[in-house]
Parts: sequence; structure tokens; C-alpha cells
Amino acid sequence: MPTTGDVSSSEGVAANELRAFIERIERLVEEKEGIAGDIKEVMAELKGRGFDVKAVNAILRMRKKDHSERQEEEAILELYMQALGMV
Repeated sequence: MPTTGDVSSSEGVAANELRAFIERIERLVEEKEGIAGDIKEVMAELKGRGFDVKAVNAILRMRKKDHSERQEEEAILELYMQALGMV
């Protein structure tokens, strides 16, 4: 059975480990915010050069998907647009 000294030292180790995790997360959040700011600046530059930001965002979303997934979505979209008389 642990003595009082053992319990407090194991709690101290857990607290130190927890603190280390929290500090790592805080650093990553700061980096994430910095990167988000960089992306915002690039988008503003893109817009300033006359590009359509919505279209670029749509392209970025499409590029994340594999070819077959994208084809399937486009086929369904085409089908729905035909059903609504939009094509």
C-alpha cells in the first residue's frame, strides 16, 4: 500500500505530465492561429489580384477529395440539376 509520500509524488508526476501536454497544445494552437492568419493574408492577396475567393475555396475542397469521390458527387449534382430543369 502506498504511503502518503508515494501518493503525492505520483500525483506530482501526473500533474507535470498533464502540464506538459497542456503547454504543447497551447503552442500548437498558437501555431495554428498564425497559419490561419497567413492563409487569410494569401486569400486577401488572391482577391486583390482579381481572383474569386469562393471559386478558389471550392477548388481547394475538391482537391482534398480523390478522383472517384469527386466524380460521384459531380454526377449526383448533375442528376439533381437535370431533375430541377437547371441544365
